[in-house]
Amino acid sequence: MSQEPWQVGECRSDEDHRSVPRQITATQARHATREFFCGLVPAPSQERVESAIVVVSELVANAFRHAGGVTGLHLAADRDVVEIAVRDPSPALPRERPPDLDGHEGGFGWPLIRMLARTVTVRPSHNGGKVISAVLDR
Repeated sequence: MSQEPWQVGECRSDEDHRSVPRQITATQARHATREFFCGLVPAPSQERVESAIVVVSELVANAFRHAGGVTGLHLAADRDVVEIAVRDPSPALPRERPPDLDGHEGGFGWPLIRMLARTVTVRPSHNGGKVISAVLDR
């Protein structure tokens, strides 16, 4: 994956990398993800883009709900995969819980992330907290 910064609004081809502002909301993260995908060549299928947007949305929502917010979002792509990494201030590991079928307590996000991603890793962040990284097929 490229280490060169990707600027907001710029669409580039081939290998791409983007870090977005701290304290991003789920809506902003979805928008940033769509914008990121706009310049990938070859373009991923709409299904791949939508899967990535679901993963970004769930990771960001989980960070706000369970970990005190988002302190960073990183998007990167090469010819085969897309990496989505969300950093939050909590060192607590994600845990799977039974889904609440009444819709009040959630429990669907973590299994959905793991289902859509090729791999999911959780590692400590150098600033404290953790980084959850999901790699999806491009």
